[in-house]
Amino acid sequence: MECKTVIQDVICTIKAMKGVEDTYVLSEEDKESIFELEKKAEGAVLMGLGVGDNQGIKEVFKRQVIIAFTTNMNYVWPEGPNVVLMQYGEKVGEDVYDPEKLEECKKCNDMLVMGNFVIYKSSVPKPKDAKKEPITVVLPPQKCQDLECVEGVTNVVLASPSTPSDEYIRSIMGLKPAAGLGTFIIGFDLC
Repeated sequence: MECKTVIQDVICTIKAMKGVEDTYVLSEEDKESIFELEKKAEGAVLMGLGVGDNQGIKEVFKRQVIIAFTTNMNYVWPEGPNVVLMQYGEKVGEDVYDPEKLEECKKCNDMLVMGNFVIYKSSVPKPKDAKKEPITVVLPPQKCQDLECVEGVTNVVLASPSTPSDEYIRSIMGLKPAAGLGTFIIGFDLC
């Protein structure tokens, strides 16, 4: 199958996903700009919690083809966790979207539930024991099962960009900020 045909099949598949608005194939210049924005964002404090480590974006940028897409409130996020809090190499918290699992976590004395975030109390160092290592907010790579079945595509990975990259993507796509509108980046290799 020709590369352009495979990419067009991928775009059609992405656009058919519930809650997807539009797609944009990143140019080499776009990739460089987003890569630099992500490097800068890594040192910034995310959500007031700690420094960022967007492992998903790092994986996406190892792929041959990278496509950005915008989503609305109907988009179904990949099965999580989408955010993992790490400190001293241990998981100290994560986001949980399964209502049953959240209820189980609320009943556990070792877990603190704040909205859809679960903090594992025993994993968080006590102030007297804590050296000054900040919490790392890890955005792990995600799967995209919708694309894994597209002929000619392999090594599919999905990532959520940082705020500066999100703004850059919106600007190159000619979009204004809007409530409920998000962006994702997907990368894949051609077979």
